[in-house]
This record gives sequence, C-alpha cells and structure tokens, in this order.
Amino acid sequence: MFKVTKKSIQWGRDTLTLESGKIARQADGSVIATLGETSVMANVTFARTQKPGQDFFPLTVHYQEKYYAAGKIPGGFFKREARPSEKETLTSRLIDRPCRPLFVEGFKNEVLVMATVLSHDLENDPDIVAMIAVSAALTISGVPFMGPIGAARVGFTGGAYVLNPTVDDMQHLRGNPDQRLDLVVAGTKDAVMMVESEAYELSEEEMLGAVKFGHDQMQPVIDLIIDFAEDCAKEPFDFQPVDYSALYAKVKKAGETQMRAAFAIRDKQARTSAIDAAVDAIKAAMSDEDRADSNLGPAIKKLESSILRGDVVKTGIRIDGRDTKTVRPIVAETGILPRTHGSALFTRGETQGLVVTTLGTGEDEQIIDALHGNSRSNFLLHYNFPPYSVGEVGRVGSPGRREIGHGKLAWRALQAVLPAPTDFPYTIRVVSEITESNGSSSMASVCGGSLSMMDAGVPLKSPVAGVAMGLILEDDGKFAVLTDILGDEDHLGDMDFKVAGTANGITSLQMDIKIAGITPAIMEQALAQAKDGRLHILGEMNKALSAPQGFSEYAPKIETLQIPTDKIREVIGSGGKVIREIVEVSGAKVDINDDGIIKIASNDADAIKRAYDMIWSIVAEPEEGKVYTGKVVKLVDFGAFVNFFGKRDGLVHVSQIANKRLNHPNELLKEGQEVKVKLLGFDDRGKVRLGMKMVDQETGAEIAEKKEEPAES
Repeated sequence: MFKVTKKSIQWGRDTLTLESGKIARQADGSVIATLGETSVMANVTFARTQKPGQDFFPLTVHYQEKYYAAGKIPGGFFKREARPSEKETLTSRLIDRPCRPLFVEGFKNEVLVMATVLSHDLENDPDIVAMIAVSAALTISGVPFMGPIGAARVGFTGGAYVLNPTVDDMQHLRGNPDQRLDLVVAGTKDAVMMVESEAYELSEEEMLGAVKFGHDQMQPVIDLIIDFAEDCAKEPFDFQPVDYSALYAKVKKAGETQMRAAFAIRDKQARTSAIDAAVDAIKAAMSDEDRADSNLGPAIKKLESSILRGDVVKTGIRIDGRDTKTVRPIVAETGILPRTHGSALFTRGETQGLVVTTLGTGEDEQIIDALHGNSRSNFLLHYNFPPYSVGEVGRVGSPGRREIGHGKLAWRALQAVLPAPTDFPYTIRVVSEITESNGSSSMASVCGGSLSMMDAGVPLKSPVAGVAMGLILEDDGKFAVLTDILGDEDHLGDMDFKVAGTANGITSLQMDIKIAGITPAIMEQALAQAKDGRLHILGEMNKALSAPQGFSEYAPKIETLQIPTDKIREVIGSGGKVIREIVEVSGAKVDINDDGIIKIASNDADAIKRAYDMIWSIVAEPEEGKVYTGKVVKLVDFGAFVNFFGKRDGLVHVSQIANKRLNHPNELLKEGQEVKVKLLGFDDRGKVRLGMKMVDQETGAEIAEKKEEPAES
C-alpha cells in the first residue's frame, strides 16, 4: 500500500533521517525529517496555473508547533493552538528567505509550504529540522525549484565552533558567558543564501568563520537530499519562463530617457513621483495588447533595475549622490518626551525612528509558553511600521510578519549589552515607532533603542549601532557593496545585509540573498565596510549622550534582596497571607522567585524601606548582644514575653526587667507596651533570653548595670 523512501546519515551527535511515501500522499511533496527524536513534517502543494494578471510570486510558508510534540497541552482558556507564536512567525520567515530566490525566474504559480512539528526531544531545535524537511519536500515535489538547500545552527564556545548546539545551550545566552553565538545559516551546494544570528561582540573574522563553518557542515545534508530525491522525486513540472524580451525592448525605448532622469533626482518623494510619472508614460505608449500583458510590470521593473544597478557599478555614484561607502547624515536626540522613562529620536537621511523605553517591575515580564517549557523575559522590543512612514495610505492592524521579524532583529542586537537582571532588576520595554523610512528602519531601531535605553538610565555595557549593506552583482562578475542602502537599492539590489554591534564587535548579523548566493570574498568586504559604517554611526550617537543620564522621576525604583530558599515559604506565608500584608502595609510591589531573589518596587523610597525591613525581619536571624525595639505581648509571673524581631518572641525574666526586685512584671510593664531589649543569648532548648535593665528605655543605649537595691526589712 505504501511506497516508502527512507534515507539516513550521521550528522553531528545525532542521526538525520528523511522519509516520504507513507503520510500525506496527496501533497505534491511530503517529507518527514527527524534529527535525534525531533521530527518535522513538511508538505508542499502548488497550483498548476498562474492566476490571470498575477505579477508577483505567491509563496506562503507556515511553520507550526504542535504542543503534543513535547507532550504538553496548550495553556490558557482555549486548549488549542491559536494564532502563531513569535517563534512560529520567525521560523516561517527563516524558511521562506533562502527558498524564495531559488524558484525559477518568472514562476508565479501559487505555492503553499506547511511545516508541522510532530515530535520534539527538547535537545534539537525544530527550526533547523523544518528547513531541511521543506528543502527535501520542495526538491521531490516537481515544482521548479533550483535547490536543494541545507541549513545548520552554529554555536561558539571556548574559541571553537559547535554544530547544532542543544536548545538548552542556546537559551538565555545573555546569562551564559560560555556561549557567545546563536547563528543559523542556510545555503546551496555552492553559496550561502541566508544568515540570522545573535552574537556577543564577535569580531568580523569570527562571524565570517561561523558562516563558513555552517556552510561546510550542511554539505552532507544537501547530498542526502539529492540522494533521497533520486529515489522518490516526481517528474518536474513543465514550466517554461515567458520570453518578454520584445516587450522589454518596447518599454526601454518608450521610457528609458524619462526613467533615467527620474532616478537622477536625489530627494525620495520627488524621485518617487518622477518614477511613477515615467511608468505612466511607458504604459501610455504601449498598445492595448501590451498593457494587458502580465509581464509589463516585470519589464518596467527590469528597466528600473538596469538603470540603478548599471550606473552604480560603472560610476560608483548612487541615486542620492553618495559614493558606495558614505553613511547618510545623522541626527540623534534624547530626552524628547517629558513623561516617558527614556526616549530618543534617531534620524539617518530619510529614515527616522522615535524610540521609547519604559521600565517596569517583575510582574511586567513576558511569560513565554513554548514547546521546550515556560520561560520569562525581562527585555521586550516592539517595532511598528505605519503606512505614513513611507507616505502611503494602507490598512492598520496587528503586527505582521515583517514587523515581528524586524523587531526581533533589533532585540537580538541590543540584548547582548544589557546588564544582568541581578544588577538591574527592571523589566525593559522598548518600542520603536518608525516615522520615516527610506532604508533600513530595523537598524534605526537598534540605534534609537540604544540611545533610548541609555536615556532611561539603563547601564548598557556599550552603545550599539547598526547599518544595512547592499550588493549589486552584475552578470560579468563586477560588483559594488553599498553602505547604508536606500529603499530602492534594497528592492532592486541583490543583497540585504544588516550588521549591528558595538565598537568591540558584532551583536547581530542578518543576511538575505536574492540571487543564487555570494562568495566569501564579497561577504568579507561587506563585513569590513559595515564595520567602518558602524563606527561612524556610533560616533554620531555619542554626541547625543555627552552628559550622564539619570533615572526618570516617573520610573519605579527597585531594590533587590536575596534570601535563603528555605525562607521563601515564611515570606509568602500560608495562602500568601504574609506577602499580602507586606504589600498592604508598605505600599510597595513585592516579587519573589524560586531562587530567593526578591524585588521590591515603588516610586516611594519610604515604601521600599518599609517592605525591605518587614521582609528582613522575617528572614534574618537576631544577633546576640544587639539591642532591639519590641512590644510586650504577654505577662506571666516569672517575666514578660516580648515580640522583638518580626514574628519572633523572647522572654525577659522578671530579674532582667529592672535593677530592683519585682514581685510581678506588671509592676512596670503592661501588654502592648513598647520596650527596648537586649538579646542575651539562647537557653539549652534554643529559647531566646532577653534583658531590659541594661538598656536605656528612652534612647536604646546600653547602660552600666546597677547593683540590686536591698529589700526593705
């Protein structure tokens, strides 16, 4: 009934297996990839015809994590996987980016890719397994795909690169100084197609080495997919790209002069208007038949591309007048919003980000419910890209994949320089509002985010800046690497290469290639050029931070307290009674974790002190010989019980109350009276012994003990 194809190799510490022919047989391509005990099923389907008038390639990638894969039931009220998590959205983008450029040019039939996590061993991250499964499914499906691709994760510890480190190794890198890199690389047999990374101030040489290491290590995977496809691949879909060279010749003749003049305008808005006018003129010059041709759009775009690309490679001068290495003018400002905890306005040419930092307490941390378990994050970065930032109208809704991806890139770049939570016990939320865009707004978010956090008083290890690099690679091998690319250079170029970091090294690297890959030599030049650009931007940012930055008066104040873990139960109390009383009496917020770290937060310093003293009185041990203020709670014939240290009581023997003989403690004391007592020690049973007669009840100072007065005869 089943015709199963199954191939395996040893890859790193585990076995990688590809299997097809048993499940989802009606899909065009279906593969289950398994690494260790992590399994992902990839299914590919594609339309056999192109929708009329379609002028773009409709590839859709959905990566899905099923909680059953890790033996879990989803949390919350609805016990079903709902909207995609951030991890699912980012992994969908991770799969899409290296695959999209490898479809045959001109193919515009709809393609759907679904990758479903079936099993997770909590060691091998499913994202790498999903990329391999999708590559294999595309390769055997018959769709015109010029793959396969391979993928690998690279770690860096002890000066050595590590292939596919475990999930635990890659969790919370900020708190693990031994792990300095989490890099995902994908590519073909000959070239790298995509890089995504979180790094901890690695040098350009170390980052380039990591990319090369990952590309080398994925080669056995590519060979496995080719061997696998030879046994089970379907017949290639009969697709021949449309030859629209005659239409392109007409477009070029009708509009090259006007289009070239439009690209010579340096202002973005004016240039865009002139390009639109040139497009309208070209369409007006076409016949009705040519205007109805679905390839008219690609022909016009090809003309735009040839003008922009050819001029840059030939002259080294770009459409805004810069050379290939110059960064646009920068203006950096901080403290521009009066009531926020920290704010910055970062403007680079026609790209601008208004970035705001808010400091919160432990209860503001984000709880992340993932396959490998729940975790908490005290650093959040949200990126917003409204239509007005590019002078357009459009629908405004919840964040899309692009906004989530750009926000995560900025998050990776900045979190490497954050202080340890024990040193700075705040939850940090950074929001980047992109107010103008012509170039990399994600890198503007990095620069603005760094400035905004420093304006809020966050003690960053170093400022962070980012720059986007571009590439124009011609058929004859000539190329130009562009620093600080414009929007048009991004759309019509061959590479989007974003590098962020400090003066000491790289904290994040993201690369997307729109052609069949680039050489190490081009990547090396791009990294070197990006370093120069990054250092220049850091110099401009430093001008905005000439004076030390202090805490906003509107930010909460937080003090931390470490207590023994066996005291946590006492601080919380039965049913939370004790900690609720502390909060109500002190007026401060109190948060305690399983490690015994307590965060006390309030805008009122006195409230923090009250809460601190109440907690300390519970967890601390009284010191022998020290004087305490207490309250008489009970009088008995032989003395007085005094509550002197939190909930702790001790006995003042009748002989220790005063320097005279007393028949009963009630001669000098009454219940509820405040007294000063000295801790004399502990008896054989551990009971506390207190004394009053050696303490001045007014000042609390110790006094010399007087001799007992003789009794009257």
